[in-house]
Parts: sequence; C-alpha cells; structure tokens
Amino acid sequence: MNPSSMPERQQLVPVGALELAVTQWGPLDGMPIIMLHGLRSYAQTFHGLAAALQPGWRVIAIDQRGRGQSDWDPLRRYDTLTYVADLEAVVAAMGLERFYLLGHSMGGANAIVYAARHPQRVLGLVIEDMGPGASASSAGSERIRRELAATPQQFANWSAARAFWRAMRPGVTDEAITSRVQHSLKQAADGSVVWRHDQLGIAEARVRIAPLDLWPHALAMPGPTLLVRGAESDFLSEATAVLMAQRCRNLAHVAVAGAGHYVHDDAPEIFLTAVRTFLEQQA
Repeated sequence: MNPSSMPERQQLVPVGALELAVTQWGPLDGMPIIMLHGLRSYAQTFHGLAAALQPGWRVIAIDQRGRGQSDWDPLRRYDTLTYVADLEAVVAAMGLERFYLLGHSMGGANAIVYAARHPQRVLGLVIEDMGPGASASSAGSERIRRELAATPQQFANWSAARAFWRAMRPGVTDEAITSRVQHSLKQAADGSVVWRHDQLGIAEARVRIAPLDLWPHALAMPGPTLLVRGAESDFLSEATAVLMAQRCRNLAHVAVAGAGHYVHDDAPEIFLTAVRTFLEQQA
C-alpha cells in the first residue's frame, strides 16, 4: 500500500493525569501490533512500516509521554518502568488481549520489559537495535547524551530546523528527515520553530535516571523474538546481539548492512522485509 494513501485514526487515551496520543492504521479487526518509538521520536515514524504490513494488520503506535501529540510529564518521569506502566494502561483502555510488539531503541527497552511482565499477551516481539547495556555504556549512548546537550530549544525558521536534523542524521533518507521535521517540531506564536517533545525534560531525565538493567527482562522474554541490529550501529554491539541470541529463548538476530542505530530510517526496505517476513512466519 502507498503510505500517502493510507488513512490513519488518532485518539487520546487517559493515563493517570496525562493523555497519550495513539495512532492506528489498518483494519480494526486485523492482527494487532503495537509499535514503540525511540527517545526523540513519535508514532508516525512507523507510517511506512504500517503501510507495508497491509492488508491485514492493525498497527497501533503510541506517542510515548512527552512526545508527539501526547502530554508532557510535569514531574519529568521519563524512565523505562513509567513507559511500561503507560503501555499497560493503553492496552487495558483499548481492550487488547494478545498482540505483537515492536520497539526501537528506548521503545525496544520498553517492549522487552513489557514482554517479560506479560508473556501471555505478547505473541511475538521485534526489537530494533536495543539490548542490555546499550543505554548505559555504548558509544551511541554517549553520542545521544551529547546530542541532547547540544540541541537548541528553538530555530529561526523551518529551513534551520531541517538543517539541524540533517546534520544530526546524515545517513537517513530525505523522507525520514521530512518526517522528523513534520512530527517533532511545530511553529510557535512568535514564528520560531520549537520542539513538540519535552526536550529539556527528556534530556534532564536521560542524565538523572540510570538505565535499567535489561538482562533479567531479556532472559524472561517469552519469544519468538526478532532482534534487528544495524551492522554499523554505535549503540548495540555485535557482541551483545550475539550473546542475546545465545541466551534468550527463541530469539533470532539479523544485522542490516549499511545501517546504524536507526535501522528503519537507514535501510527502510530491508527493515520492512525483515519485519514482515518474521511476522508472517508467526501469524
């Protein structure tokens, strides 16, 4: 299906004092798959993947707290266990029983912990470039902390905002840059361009809150699981991916040549094919 012609449905789901935005594509009676984005991303980053899974899949993507159209957390509770509690609340509110789960980076950590907690609900799991230790001690985690610290709070115009994202992500497609500009930024009343996500709160939490040890949760994942790593990733090491394949039950590991940490943006067609093939094998 052509992504530009695929209708989407949006709703706000109350989670405590916040409202989280949920975007859906595909038939309501289709096989559900929930998708969780990364640290500074948004639900629509999975628009192309949702289109590639049609017909038949009900794709449910969440703007995690502080991002996209979801509310910001005034207490800056931006940590794995809080995100997982949010996911539990969304699943309950939407009446979902069993589903597939996909997560990139931060969303991958959230998916791992959720699957370990709720093995009876998760039919299959796709983890994009995330694993134990990646958020704590990798070169990529240091790069992300530097990027957060160096990110301006506003831009003079849309051209400056686009130039910023292109400098940050030189390897991704023009379509991916356009998506980032459209969904991560907005125009302020004074004409400047500002972030949709809680840039200061997320940056502060990334420094203040120690990353969760994912090993106990990864070992408790029910499987089947597909781990997709960018072969050029500075975030998830090849050694960790191999160790996960050895230690975690029913986990397959795929490395995508030429892709870094943002596999679905760096090599979208290869990523789509890998995910679609895995899901078709399970469904």
